[in-house]
Amino acid sequence: MPIYEYYCFDCRKKVSLFFRTVSAAQEATPVCPICGGTRLHRLVSRVAVVHSEEDRMDRMMEDPSLLAGLENEDPRALAKFMRTMQNELGEDIDDPELGEMIDRLEAGEPPEAIEASLGLNETLA
Repeated sequence: MPIYEYYCFDCRKKVSLFFRTVSAAQEATPVCPICGGTRLHRLVSRVAVVHSEEDRMDRMMEDPSLLAGLENEDPRALAKFMRTMQNELGEDIDDPELGEMIDRLEAGEPPEAIEASLGLNETLA
């Protein structure tokens, strides 16, 4: 179900028109929904591709630069991994403790020291 964008030369507005099929869009004469004008020029629109969470996770795990350093227990690599996961999943860090933890990892502080100062190893035991 395509949505096409047009520029209307009559009212000088950018408008979006919905068509049930691609062939319907090709056969129809577009009409501006704002002014009713027919002098429309089709624009090149952005394309959005939706990926499942599983696809996004698979792509992340295939990126060697993302996993580099995790084997060596590099705190900065762990922080990069956590930020990438956050961005890929489209989630904001609402937890100030988690945000502080990532900031400290990015500064190179060892995870054990962060856990101890935040009292996390007591709750994990």
